[in-house]
Amino acid sequence: MSGSTSQRAAALGVLFALIMLLIIYSSGSGSEVFPYSRLRGRARRPPDLKKWGVKSGYLPVCGNKTLTARCHQCVIVTSSSHLLGTHLGTAIDGAECTIRMNDAPTTGYEVDVGNKTSFRVVAHSSLYRVLKRPQEFVNKTPETIFIFWGPPAKMQKSLLKIIQRVSASFPNMTAYVVSPGRMKQFDDLFRGETGKDREKSRSWLSTGWFTMVIAVELCDAVHVYGMVPPNYCGRRPPPRRLPYHYYEPKGPDECTTYIHNERSRKGNHHRFITEKRVFASWAGLYNITFSHPTWP
Repeated sequence: MSGSTSQRAAALGVLFALIMLLIIYSSGSGSEVFPYSRLRGRARRPPDLKKWGVKSGYLPVCGNKTLTARCHQCVIVTSSSHLLGTHLGTAIDGAECTIRMNDAPTTGYEVDVGNKTSFRVVAHSSLYRVLKRPQEFVNKTPETIFIFWGPPAKMQKSLLKIIQRVSASFPNMTAYVVSPGRMKQFDDLFRGETGKDREKSRSWLSTGWFTMVIAVELCDAVHVYGMVPPNYCGRRPPPRRLPYHYYEPKGPDECTTYIHNERSRKGNHHRFITEKRVFASWAGLYNITFSHPTWP
C-alpha cells in the first residue's frame, strides 16, 4: 500500500507541476496576443505603400473628382492627452499639411493642437459625431478633405447616403471614401506585417492604422504628435494616468485602454500596441518621426 501511495503521490506531483507550467505559459503568452517581436526577423519584402495608387483607393462622395493632393511635409495630430500643455498649436498650424482623426475638436484646444486641418480621417463609427457638428468640422475649416473608412457593406448601403446628404448641404465640403479594394489592401497589409489574419484574430484596425498609411501615401515626410511608443505602457514604474482623448478628461485611461485591447481574446478589439510596433518598423523606411513623446 505504501508503494502504491507513493506512486500516486508522485503522479499527482507531476500532474500539479505540469498544470503550473501550463498556467505560467498561458499567462505569459496571454500578455501578447501578437508575438510581433518574433516576427521581426522573418525574411520578407517591406511593403511599398507609395506604389498603392491614391486615385484608385479613394472614391469621391460626389462627382468624379480624384484625390490628387500631395504634400512634402505632413503632421499627424493624434487625439492623445499627451498633447495637453505642449503649446504646439503654432508649430502644427505652420506645417504644410495637417492630418487629424475622427471627431477630435480644435475649438478650445488651439494652443496645444492648433486649428489647421488639411485632412480628417474618419471611421464609420465616428461618422455621426463628425457630421452632426458641421460648425466644428465642416464649416470651421472648409479646406479640409475628409476621408471616411469602414466596412464596404456598411459604407455602400447607408453611411454613404448620409455623407452625400451632408455634402449636398455644404458645397465646399470635399469627401472621399476608402474603396472596397483598398480596404482589402489594409487587411492584407496588417496580415503581412503581423503574421495575423485580422478577422481570425478578432482584430479591428484603428483609425490610426488607416491614418498612418494614408499619410505615407500622400506625404514625403510625416511627423506624428502625441503617439506613445509601443513599449510605453509596459514601463516600470508605470506611466502616469492620462485620459485616452485630450477632449474627454473623464474618459478611460490611455494605457489601460491599450493593454486591454492588446490582450483581449474575446470579442473584437483594436491592437494598438501591435500597430505601433509596425509603425516603428516603418519609421526609417517612410521618413516618419514621433514627438511628445519622442520615440527611441
